[in-house]
Amino acid sequence: MNDFLAARSQMALSLGFHIVFSCIGMVMPFFMAVAHFLYIRTGNDVYKNITRAWSKGVAIFFATGAVSGTVLSFELGLLWPEFMKHAGPIFGMPFSLEGTAFFIEAIALGFFLYGWGRFNPWFHWITGVVVGISGLVSGILVVAANAWMNSPAGFDFINGQYLNIDPIKAMFNDAWFSQALHMCIAAFAATGFAVAGIHALMILRRRNIAFHTTAFRIPALFACVAALLQPLSGDISAKDVARRQPAKLAAMEAHFKTEAASPLVIGGIPDPVAKEVKYGVEIPGLLSFMVHSDFHTPVTGLDQVPENDQPPIAITHYAFQVMVGLGMVMLLIAVCYFVAIFRKKSWLRMPWLLRLFVIATPMGFIAVEAGWTVTEVGRQPWIINGVMRTADAVTPMPGIVYSFYIFTAVYISLSLIVTFLLYRQIRMVPEIYDIQTPAL
Repeated sequence: MNDFLAARSQMALSLGFHIVFSCIGMVMPFFMAVAHFLYIRTGNDVYKNITRAWSKGVAIFFATGAVSGTVLSFELGLLWPEFMKHAGPIFGMPFSLEGTAFFIEAIALGFFLYGWGRFNPWFHWITGVVVGISGLVSGILVVAANAWMNSPAGFDFINGQYLNIDPIKAMFNDAWFSQALHMCIAAFAATGFAVAGIHALMILRRRNIAFHTTAFRIPALFACVAALLQPLSGDISAKDVARRQPAKLAAMEAHFKTEAASPLVIGGIPDPVAKEVKYGVEIPGLLSFMVHSDFHTPVTGLDQVPENDQPPIAITHYAFQVMVGLGMVMLLIAVCYFVAIFRKKSWLRMPWLLRLFVIATPMGFIAVEAGWTVTEVGRQPWIINGVMRTADAVTPMPGIVYSFYIFTAVYISLSLIVTFLLYRQIRMVPEIYDIQTPAL
């Protein structure tokens, strides 16, 4: 492994872990706030116990997300100094504002965790809502910075110089809305299915049924609404990518040839040498319709992109297929759940419905990881799309491979610790969080 590959691998590893922590940190406070609201309105201690249990999870992921996010900010400067030298003054504003949102989130979380019995109940609830809003804003700001890398704006690149810098225009670049919308909905779907799946498993195991049944309903509803909305945001994102990054879209779809009535390829194994997809299912004209709302308009293929500007095709295509495939599975589960709520209430007591949520527990996060793989790998070989190549931005310092090994060990250790803490939280439900509510 050379230093360039080691730097990319370390960044991928850090992002891969941080995105899980950040998604949960963005979304769990809203679950917590809903449970707290229901407790204030009903006085039902089950909602209070759920709120307390979830607040501990929020605290755990806030701490781990803060650590992993801080590491990422240092890595940008250490691994990609040439990038930060030029890009820092341009897209630094969303990172600065994200720091402000982080501090607000930290203060509000402190108020919420230690405010039980000390604050007015509604003020206490508002502090929990502020935790969620500030966490969501933090995520949107970070995505805006990443969107700038895909759709650079707010400067003029003249004779190798970055001139006429406009940080506001850079932050609100052409890609920020579609990426932020897609990411936020994905975070709600991933976190919702994960939390609902854990509570569904406890119900199936006959553990504290009243507690887990009540807790299950809140994330399940969020997850299913998000799963229904995600295809719409995905369509917006795909159309935006087709306009701004045709090479990325071509790699996502393994679309080698520019032609009228461009087919949509489902599955398959891309063969970059033969310029074809083997064993895939082609639907004629559907890609043209999805991109241009017309079955005959050609979609730019990889044959229109110079080979040294093409992203890795196989990885991008496989990741895209995984993301879409899991998204469709979650959509079907959402449909089943809403049918159960509105038409077939007897389904809500059926073990098979709970098993669907258990099976879906990891799906959202796998889809999120696949989506970020599409975003980052699909942009290659550019770190700033069309402006700076990734190879030109890496640090010249040797020994990055050892840093990669160290960070791999650190993140694996961190994940094991977080898993242990969450497992302990679940095991402590009968002793701490459900002591006043007898099991049914």
